[in-house]
Amino acid sequence: MAQLADAETLEALARDVAAAPAGQISRIDALLLAFPDDARLHFLRGSILIGEGRPIEAHQSLSRAVALAPDFAIARFQLGFFQLTSGEAENALETWGRLDRLPDGHYLRKFVDGLRCLIRDDFKGAIEALREGIPLNQENPPLNRDMQLIIDQCLPLLNGGEREDSDTVSETAFILRQFSAREH
Repeated sequence: MAQLADAETLEALARDVAAAPAGQISRIDALLLAFPDDARLHFLRGSILIGEGRPIEAHQSLSRAVALAPDFAIARFQLGFFQLTSGEAENALETWGRLDRLPDGHYLRKFVDGLRCLIRDDFKGAIEALREGIPLNQENPPLNRDMQLIIDQCLPLLNGGEREDSDTVSETAFILRQFSAREH
């Protein structure tokens, strides 16, 4: 069985990352030398790399986290979300497939349902599912903000509203590009 970083070390690292993510990659990399099979460290590394605009490394880290711990639900969700915002909708759908095993009332399952609706340009369904998921998520408030941003982008599209550049990309692609620009 793989050795994992102790809970105390991870909690301290998570607090430090939340306070100041910049400069934490070297600290995580040092821990990964000692604990190369700790999916939590790979996930944390990938999350920080997204924020730093390093998408290739982020994808590698998130993918490694999911490969090491296939049932690590938040890592699987984030990898799929990263794929979706990178224009890889089919890969995102495949990545999220295992999350269908979560209970119906789990926030990640609601978020995935909403994002699947978004992929199909079903803005009403996306809004409903994302709104259902937000109050269920007590674990990860920043994720609620991300889902609310998607809701806010979808709302004007419900009544047939269009953007000025609507003939260049679909509404869904536009929403995801807005998100991708923040992440990458």
